[in-house]
Amino acid sequence: MILVFGRPDDPPIALLLAALQQRNAGYAFIDDRHLAYTSLSLDLDGGPVGGRLRAAGEDIELRAIGSVYARLLNVVIPADPGQASHVQAFHALFTQWLDLTPALVVNRPWAMASNASKPYQAQLIAAAGLEVPETLVSNDPEEIEAFHGRHGHIVFKSISGVRSVVAEFGSQHAGRLPLVRSLPTQFQVAIRGADVRVHVVEGRTFATEITCEADDYRYATRSGAEAQLRGITLDSDIRDACIRLARSLDLPLCGIDLRRTPDGRWVCFEANPMPAYSYYEEHTGADISGALASLLLDAAHSPDGQ
Repeated sequence: MILVFGRPDDPPIALLLAALQQRNAGYAFIDDRHLAYTSLSLDLDGGPVGGRLRAAGEDIELRAIGSVYARLLNVVIPADPGQASHVQAFHALFTQWLDLTPALVVNRPWAMASNASKPYQAQLIAAAGLEVPETLVSNDPEEIEAFHGRHGHIVFKSISGVRSVVAEFGSQHAGRLPLVRSLPTQFQVAIRGADVRVHVVEGRTFATEITCEADDYRYATRSGAEAQLRGITLDSDIRDACIRLARSLDLPLCGIDLRRTPDGRWVCFEANPMPAYSYYEEHTGADISGALASLLLDAAHSPDGQ
């Protein structure tokens, strides 16, 4: 059995459900907004972790689940204290089960945790053989000014997994630089070139080149810019490096942010463990959801699956 956890109006979930339906795949779906009416119990007595899940009036034996796709977004906490306590307890137990079950999980919470620290993840990216930008993490304005002086063009972003807008550091930011004393910030040498997002679905890659004048194409409209996306084919060396990185992070689904420089270098900024792949699929037609559905279906029907 395949288990899908999330919200039906969340675009990545909607695309996956459509892909599963096209394949006539049986699946169970948990809407994370209705957790007050969902229950979970675990059985840890010998063998693979078992237990029961009850959702939408259906009882599911956990050992019958062979694969899971879980979009762990912000939990909606009900106003009722009793329901709120139930939802929080369910979410905590469900998250633990995702790390314990022998089923294929896309992606396990412990594996996604590497993205909670950008500097730590950068070390893992480098260890996988991809180049990363020269980086400074600091709360010292003088140290940051010296880094800026050495390199001329630098960008800054948060060091946590919380999404932040990447911007180039300039004179307009100088007056706010003392604020970093209370919030260490990551600064990197600005890398010029073309943005490329690579989605890895197990051993398959889907690459999208993004052309945009904004520092951060995800927020292009804020500066009046426009992002143009097109699918591209990767050379085997960078394709293999992306697959190697995703596997080293134990992420069956991974969104890798790269930049290809004018002189042909590839620089990696981040590996996103919960990518909103729908944005890229809808612009390029890349069948990422189909590859994900096939991965889940194969795992559910494999000899090791349930």
